[in-house]
Amino acid sequence: MAEQKGPEARQSARAPIELKVDYKKLNSFFADYTKNISKGGTFIKTKKPLPIGTQFLFKLTVPQRTEPFELLGEVVWSQTDGDEPGMGIRFIYTNESQRGDFEGVVEQLMSSSLGSELTGKLLNKSMKS
Repeated sequence: MAEQKGPEARQSARAPIELKVDYKKLNSFFADYTKNISKGGTFIKTKKPLPIGTQFLFKLTVPQRTEPFELLGEVVWSQTDGDEPGMGIRFIYTNESQRGDFEGVVEQLMSSSLGSELTGKLLNKSMKS
């Protein structure tokens, strides 16, 4: 049998990058989310950001929710210096229904944790910026 060369020679398939982010405090997630909601993404603090353009499966675990959110994400900017090293993530929704479901669940979490009045103010403010 001839030895295979090229991509067929790999012993195992390449797995897509999976990024698991745990938020211990919902307020941290809400602050990052509302800061970036108009861009459809969030910010992840890390001293080792992924290269810009990297796409990955974004698994977001938050309190009060048994299953993590799973979305496709893409690194759109990063910074390694300053007070907050990290990377900006843009969510890639498969369709508008997925976007609506995700945003609806986040708004529901925010409302139950922060109250509907504060949630409305935060979301309205971030939509305008």
